[in-house]
Amino acid sequence: MKKIKRFLKNVLNEMHKVRWSTKKEMATYSIATISCVIIFMLFFTGLDFLISFIKEVVH
Repeated sequence: MKKIKRFLKNVLNEMHKVRWSTKKEMATYSIATISCVIIFMLFFTGLDFLISFIKEVVH
């Protein structure tokens, strides 16, 4: 039981050390993430169309 109590106390102490993101930071990170996802989506979609086109031309 002491181990559990000590563990929970340590968890609480660590949670007090956490620096949470601000609203502005979260918006910036979200926009960056969505932008990267869209860029990769467009890249792989274009690559898929290119491979399909080449495959169709060869056969």
